[in-house]
Amino acid sequence: MSDLILDNTRAVSPRLLPEMKLYLAQDDVPLYRMGEDELDALGIGTPYWAFAWAGGQALGRYLLDNPSVVRGRKVLDFGAGSGMVAIAAALAGAFDVIAADIDPVAAEAMRLNAEMNDVHLDILTEDVIGSTDPNFEVVLIGDVFYDKGLADLVLPWLRELEVLGRTVLIGDPGRFYLPSMGMERVARYASETTGLMEDTDLRNAGVWRLRDVA
Repeated sequence: MSDLILDNTRAVSPRLLPEMKLYLAQDDVPLYRMGEDELDALGIGTPYWAFAWAGGQALGRYLLDNPSVVRGRKVLDFGAGSGMVAIAAALAGAFDVIAADIDPVAAEAMRLNAEMNDVHLDILTEDVIGSTDPNFEVVLIGDVFYDKGLADLVLPWLRELEVLGRTVLIGDPGRFYLPSMGMERVARYASETTGLMEDTDLRNAGVWRLRDVA
């Protein structure tokens, strides 16, 4: 699986995160333009892990610019994909970083990316939605509000974590299912992404913090 990733990506720095490099799909490698049938034949499905999504870049930049948010704390990166946000948290001084993604190919990509950036991640492929594990002191969510079904599952869990006193930070470029209530924007960035997977090559992405709506 690692050979598949290495053969179909390039080690590059996301626009907002020059401090790190990630194995990402580029337009000069086959993975960038493979159709669904070709991806299925490789057994990898849609390679969300191979792109530096706008919200994740913004969230990673925010952590590196504000390391006190995670320094010395236990962090969960949910839907971690490439591990970009998790790696930013580790570089910012988090005590422990759990990177969770149910895609086993993403897990291998995270392992390779963490190794390339000389950081350690605890990688999980189990579904953590609903877990209130006390190790999740800071919960980081990048680019998950693109789908109503997923948003409906994730948001109540995030609200519960916020009520329990956890810090919940969301990186998102304002997708349709990002909730408008109970959110405080703490940062804003112009984030370069890919027009292949997004509707534009440049998104104005924000970092949002959940706040009490009672």
